[in-house]
Amino acid sequence: MSASGPSATDRQPARQPTASSGPAAALPDPAEGLALVKPGVRAQAAYTLRAPTAPRKLNQNECPDDLPPEVKHAVLEAAERAAWNRYPEFVPTRLLERLAEHYGWRGDGILAGNGSNELIQAALAVLVAPGDTVVAPAPTFSLYRLLSGVLGARYLPVPLGPDFEYEPDRIIEAAARERARVVVLNTPNNPTGSTLPPGAVERIVAETGAMVVCDEAYQEFGGATAVPLLQQTARLIVLRTFSKAMGMAGLRFGVALAHPDVAREVAKGKLPYNVNQITLAAASVALDHAPLLAARTRAIVDTRDRFLPRLRRIPGLTVYPTGANFVLIRCRTLPARELFRRLLEEHGILVRDVSGGAELAECLRISVGTPEDMDAVLAALQAILGGTA
Repeated sequence: MSASGPSATDRQPARQPTASSGPAAALPDPAEGLALVKPGVRAQAAYTLRAPTAPRKLNQNECPDDLPPEVKHAVLEAAERAAWNRYPEFVPTRLLERLAEHYGWRGDGILAGNGSNELIQAALAVLVAPGDTVVAPAPTFSLYRLLSGVLGARYLPVPLGPDFEYEPDRIIEAAARERARVVVLNTPNNPTGSTLPPGAVERIVAETGAMVVCDEAYQEFGGATAVPLLQQTARLIVLRTFSKAMGMAGLRFGVALAHPDVAREVAKGKLPYNVNQITLAAASVALDHAPLLAARTRAIVDTRDRFLPRLRRIPGLTVYPTGANFVLIRCRTLPARELFRRLLEEHGILVRDVSGGAELAECLRISVGTPEDMDAVLAALQAILGGTA
């Protein structure tokens, strides 16, 4: 280029994307890339949710009410005081001590996570190697099967009973026979609502050599907690979440409780700085307002307990026992997908269609919303199926 500036040949216009070279162009054959993905991963079905919008959203077991304005304002004020250009605390020690008080465990045995799902992933990542066996009830939260497959573990589902009740003897037999590395106990179980019978966790720990992971995402709504058993065994991890009873699903906060030495190992499986400043502030504020949030949980349980007897009077449905903030039903006179469609299109009610699983044929899951939501569900079911509630 001359001192006087670029020549005519240098002054070419920048190349613009074309249909053959830009994002809209035809993609190359994916075979080369896919060939490098582990076969076990490609064999897994992804965890997905395609949910249309609806006036009444009862498909994800969320708290039906947003956090009260005064709680939101306190969260925003706390977040505003934090330095957003700085990383959050590597270990939020003060928050962990408060969580210890809340759950009745030790601060050095608690990990904070970006939702309890991250802690499920971290726990399995440090516990299982390719070929190890993970035993879990069937049906249960599908993320356990997916992550076990991604890690190369053998996933062994143990069917629940005829009414989706837990049968600890079957779990113990399978875990002992297969020398399971991990036993997963989701209680109350999603999507069935089943709770473990008294003493079941103690038996499973005592009669197997596995690490027992108790996923208690819905424990505030019913069933016993395994947290006291942490005083007696290091082969137990208890998972809790702020997404359900605390009403913070949109902020993603969960905790794992374990023996401090086990917790330190699980911590190696999670990312550093995994919980952001705003969520840490929200978790602390939620603990400030724990009595208020507990009262909201009791109200949801009251709504559920008023709803279930009326639901059982609707003809053509089997209603399964539940200790959670949702209920599983089986459709006997109308296909589940048809009932799902009519609830949505004719009545603006979105529930969860879980009928694709073999154990859940013709089943739908209905989250417990407000009293008005549940009255609307009953009225819609009566209009579609008949009967009185």
